Amino acid sequence: MSALKVLAPGGFTTVQDKGRFGYQQMGIPVCGVLDSFAFSVANVLVGNNENQAVLEITVMGPSLEITKEMDIALTGAKMGMSLNDKPIEQWKSIRVNPGDILTISQIQSGCRSYLSFSGGLKVPKIMGSYSTYVGGKIGGFMGRSLQKGDILQTNNAKTLNKPRSFPLESIPQYPSNPIVRAILGPQDDHFDQGISALFETDYMVTAKADRMGYRLQGAPVPIKNSMSKSIVSEPSMPGSIQIPPDEQPIILLVEQTVGGYAKIATIISTDLSKVAQTTPGDTIRFEKTDLKTAHNLYMEERKKILQIKEFFLNR
Repeated sequence: MSALKVLAPGGFTTVQDKGRFGYQQMGIPVCGVLDSFAFSVANVLVGNNENQAVLEITVMGPSLEITKEMDIALTGAKMGMSLNDKPIEQWKSIRVNPGDILTISQIQSGCRSYLSFSGGLKVPKIMGSYSTYVGGKIGGFMGRSLQKGDILQTNNAKTLNKPRSFPLESIPQYPSNPIVRAILGPQDDHFDQGISALFETDYMVTAKADRMGYRLQGAPVPIKNSMSKSIVSEPSMPGSIQIPPDEQPIILLVEQTVGGYAKIATIISTDLSKVAQTTPGDTIRFEKTDLKTAHNLYMEERKKILQIKEFFLNR
């Protein structure tokens, strides 16, 4: 039984989960959601496990016809949302029924939002993941972003006994000028003055910003004169800050596997969502941190999600 029909696909809407791990040596990137916190909360709000497939919505939301009773929730970037032309709120579960029309409009703050459904979207699991890799035409719904007329299914699941709402004070803010924490390396020895430039400059997000990476514009990040502007290509990970010959930083994201330029620093995992929620014209400032702090921040985020999950289970 179908669960929804796409009346309008939005700007760039794909099926995603946490990602596809263990295949980068074959040229298959991790993919997955760019804001893992908003993604996890979206699933918790409808009673799913944290890694059920959702829709990642970029800049402009879709219009969907509901064909099955279920609970839904929208988290992440602030977007106008209505059900049968009546405004509804984000960060809480909403009961929908056959014949309902769900409309998600343009972003008001942030860049990406996450729409979850009871039971999660029913799509094939490829290499251990439901995530869409558009560049490779695999995963998600037919290996591509949604199109008008697509029919999607959800896994069978019970609807909630009570609606769920995420605490207002815990909802993340998505400023247009975030401070993003990063750890030096792995090739910080290629830089001297460049390190100071990176951490003392506001960098603007350019129009070349997508799931592969964000190109920034600001003060040049020079490489030491004794060092080559390129290195032997090596595996990269989401959050690596790569410096190409034009000396303008590139933040590598989830659809990248290798890089051939020196990486001056790496953004910590909990702050990648701040990058993913910026749009062209926004500014990013980097702040130096260490591995211990990064671990502590990750554990704090996980603890927050588990506490919310436990709270709902005990209601």
